[in-house]
Amino acid sequence: MELTLLLVAVVVVVALVFDFTNGFHDAANAIATSISTRALTPRVALGLAALCNFVGAFLGTGVAETIGDGIIDVGVGPGALRLVLVALVAAIAWQLLTWWWGMPSSASHALVGALAGTGLVTGAVVHWDVVLDMVVVPMVLSPLTGFVLAYLVMLGVLWACRRAAPGPTHRRFRMAQTVSASAMALGHGLQDAQKTMGVIVLALIAGGYHSDEDFSVPMWVRVAAAVAISAGTYAGGWRIIRTLGRRLIQLDPARGFTAEAVSAAVLYVAALGFHAPVSTTQAISSAITGVGVTRRASAVRWDVVRSMLAAWALTLPAAAALAAGLALLLRAFSLA
Repeated sequence: MELTLLLVAVVVVVALVFDFTNGFHDAANAIATSISTRALTPRVALGLAALCNFVGAFLGTGVAETIGDGIIDVGVGPGALRLVLVALVAAIAWQLLTWWWGMPSSASHALVGALAGTGLVTGAVVHWDVVLDMVVVPMVLSPLTGFVLAYLVMLGVLWACRRAAPGPTHRRFRMAQTVSASAMALGHGLQDAQKTMGVIVLALIAGGYHSDEDFSVPMWVRVAAAVAISAGTYAGGWRIIRTLGRRLIQLDPARGFTAEAVSAAVLYVAALGFHAPVSTTQAISSAITGVGVTRRASAVRWDVVRSMLAAWALTLPAAAALAAGLALLLRAFSLA
């Protein structure tokens, strides 16, 4: 019992570290466009994003249920807790690697890939139908939807403002970006904080401290996840902020507002309508690309887009391979 309790405590702490790195890694999702267009100063933008991330964490638990109860059956006992711990360590490693490279990648897909990877080598039951329907399909559809919607909405904005004076129009959109950046940060909290909640509840079930008959997220878990992701967001991942805010396209306030508003809508529909853990990184990156194309195709740095697509495609298998390798290493060490 003492070993089980210790492992549960370790998993909770590591899960919150993952949550912190998620906020740190994905701070750019909510604020890169607002900083790039000078709608908000960096510290004000980070503070606003951190606050909205915190609030967003309390807006639902559907995504947490998908992560904690739908991806994998780990069982009960110390072995099950080690499985969850290995998956978290692998997901954190991938997050830090992509942060170091300055490339936006998906914390959601890193976590799901890591859980699946550990399941493959430990014999745990992985629900591949859920992975396909709730992760892989949204992984393809959400960026396509974000790109197309952002492109179409931006065309509508350009038409509506075609006779407006540029100076006042830019000022209005800069003010509007405070709202759209807040909406994006709320969506990030709604999506990504719940993924950590799901893992913590999964660990509690594996340790025998929570019932798996009626999935629910204890309030202390929600508060802890909200605080961790908010702290990580405020710390800020400047490498990725530069990629999204400056390297991908030169944004103006209208395009920044449109990209944020469209990506926030994608996050809300996925979380509240389908309980699907979609990538906030993919949502905002594809929306930025969509609004950029309305200027001209050459306005988008397609080499950066290709690098991001490669990171997106690699995340699931790379995190799975990392987790599987760590699980095998742990097994060999245990047998030694």
